[in-house]
Amino acid sequence: MRASIPTTSVLGVPVANLSVPDAIAETNRLLNHPEPAVLCFVNAHSANLAHRDPAYRRTLLAADLVLNDGSGVELAARLQGTRFRANLNGTDLIPLVLDLAACQSHRVFLLGGRPGVARSAASALAGRHLGLRVVGHAHGYFPPGAARSVADAVRASGADLLVLGLGSPAQELFLAAHLRRTGVRLGIAGGAFLDFAAGRVPRAPRWMREAGVEWVFRLGQEPGRLFHRYVVGNPLFLARVVRERCFPRRTSQLPAPEISEPPARPSHRRVEQ
Repeated sequence: MRASIPTTSVLGVPVANLSVPDAIAETNRLLNHPEPAVLCFVNAHSANLAHRDPAYRRTLLAADLVLNDGSGVELAARLQGTRFRANLNGTDLIPLVLDLAACQSHRVFLLGGRPGVARSAASALAGRHLGLRVVGHAHGYFPPGAARSVADAVRASGADLLVLGLGSPAQELFLAAHLRRTGVRLGIAGGAFLDFAAGRVPRAPRWMREAGVEWVFRLGQEPGRLFHRYVVGNPLFLARVVRERCFPRRTSQLPAPEISEPPARPSHRRVEQ
């Protein structure tokens, strides 16, 4: 990230501390910059993954913009004596980016989810964002070794903006390895955004989102898949934050990732988002 962007460390990963307008302004700058860029989001789950996965950690450190997602990282900031200016989760922020893309005639490609999810999301988003040009979509269950072919399909579509829903760390590793090959200006690691946009996964009521307990609603929707992430992962994340706070150590800035091929998900496995 640019040195001028204020950051807050979350388990050693610098996360931009911006308001919504400032985050949109920085995203707009990246979308119109000549060099391709990556936008990622960090929540408690992804911070846990980065803590134990060096390759994923390097992708976050190398990303052009890393934004905070959820109450877990907000609590981590408070334990360090600061606060994030806004909750910049992808589900709420990406629609604002799509409005920006529509206004500037940027072309969008949607990649991720089960077969049919990206197609449904494309139709729904085109109806919600006047002038949005979705020039392609593909599901996220491509076979091992097909990542380059998928990237070539994105390039052939002429897309400027790529929104992924491959889950972490697969989506970030895909961007680290294939962003330039796709030809897009900005790649966004969007997590479950496509599932929400397609209506496959319902969102929590507004009061739960505002109270920072949307994770409780999601756990109730998919307890089998999300039990370990939330019931085990959230306390583990907070324990790690407290340990880092009480026993600080210098975190080396790892070099940018050199990844030839991200691990592809076999077609029978459920996407982790």
